[in-house]
This record gives sequence, C-alpha cells and structure tokens, in this order.
Amino acid sequence: MISNHEIDYYIHGEEMQCVEIELDPQETVIAESGSFMFMDNGIEMQTIFGDGSQQNSGGFFDKLMGAGKRLLVGESLFMTAFTNTGYNKQKVAFAAPYAGKIVALDLSRLGNRIICQKDAFLCAAKGVSVGIEFQRKLGTGLFGGEGFIMEKLEGDGMAFVHAGGFILERDLAPGEQLKVDTGCIVAFTSNVNYDIQMVKGIKNAIFGGEGLFYATLSGPGKVWLQSLPVSRLASRILSYGQPTGGRKEEGSILGGLGNMFDGDGF
Repeated sequence: MISNHEIDYYIHGEEMQCVEIELDPQETVIAESGSFMFMDNGIEMQTIFGDGSQQNSGGFFDKLMGAGKRLLVGESLFMTAFTNTGYNKQKVAFAAPYAGKIVALDLSRLGNRIICQKDAFLCAAKGVSVGIEFQRKLGTGLFGGEGFIMEKLEGDGMAFVHAGGFILERDLAPGEQLKVDTGCIVAFTSNVNYDIQMVKGIKNAIFGGEGLFYATLSGPGKVWLQSLPVSRLASRILSYGQPTGGRKEEGSILGGLGNMFDGDGF
C-alpha cells in the first residue's frame, strides 16, 4: 500500500541544480529549511515539528524524541511542508546549497530504506521518514568522522539528496568491497555493509595526505559517491585564506600530519 504522496519532478541545471516538483491537489512535499526556491500561488507553506511522517504521528514525547534525533545530524527540529491547496497542478522548487548534483531516490525501488550522509537530504514526498542511523561498530564510532552518524530515509516515496561535484553510482555484487574516503560517501542501500579500516603503512598514514582511515562498503547493494565533499571544499578554501603558515602541500609531512584526523579526506 502506498503511504507516501506520489510526486512528479524535474531536475534543472548541471553544476548548480534545482529540483522542480509538481504537486496534485492536496499533495505535500517536505523540505529542509533554507532549500526553498519558488512556488506557485496555490501552494501553502507550513512549518512542522519533525518530518510529518507516520512514524512521528504518536504522542508529543514520541515526536519530540524523533525530532530531537535530527539535532545529532546537524538538522533543525522543524521542517517545512509545501501543500497544493488548489484544484490544479502546482509547482514548487528547491535549490541545491552548493555546486554539485541532486540525486532522485525512489525508495519503493531501493528497499524502502536509504542511508545517507548527514546534511545530504534536500526534500521528499510527505510520508518519508527522515531519521538518524548510528554505525554500531566500535571502529566506525571512534574513527568514522563524517560517516559515524548518518541519516536514514524510510518510506515508499521519492526523496532527493544533494552531493558535491560529480555523482558516481556503483552496484556492488554480493561480497564485492569498495574502499572509499569517508567524506565521498553520499548514500547506500540498507543491505550494504559499512565499516571503517585503518590505512596500512606508517608512510601512507603520515606522508600520503589521505588521512588514517577510510570506509569500506561491501555488497550486495547500490552506493552513490561524490567527487567533492563539502568538507574538502571548505578545508581548501580556509587553507587559501590563511595569510601565512597555512598548509601548503597535501602530500608533505605537514599536510599529512595536520590532516590525519580531519575527516575531510582531502
């Protein structure tokens, strides 16, 4: 049974994208604050507590706990719902926060559950649950960096996430393993096994400029990777803004030592 609103969409642009969503009468889309671009006159905007999904439809305490978890992934307690209150189709659009790509995820075809990096969520059909996913393994918790606390999107509707740079999709066969910089992971299906491994060799760790740890993704399942994590972009911009004494070279001993624990993966 379909529990999420069914929405039509179109993604515009190349490097600076926005997604335009067409809503039938009484259809609703939810979005993070700050992503709104424009809407037709027949659409009403309402701030809601949590994500408005059925999982948050219990008592006040349940809603408070569900919304409070979102603070752990850097999100707001509140989301914005955009509902078509007219009698004709109406459109609303949401823009990506930085250069990159918007990825459309049909949860009904992806096992009804996707794990994604925090801050990746852009918008979704009403009924999609936006929660948090803790990586349970000790190594992942201690050294996972950006990948320790992630978002989970659950439901059978459309959800949209944003990532930096170019997006690469990989279908992993059973037992197939992919080693990835933690910051380059955008999302993966729930049947993919996620773990953290330490870089082998002291020279690689200190002089390689790639950090001490990387993520391993094991199939079966689908993964989405980004070529430019926002943390890496921000780190590079900050380093160029330093008047003197900044980190000059990624591969130098100073660059390696200074960034081993940064989690930006260069």
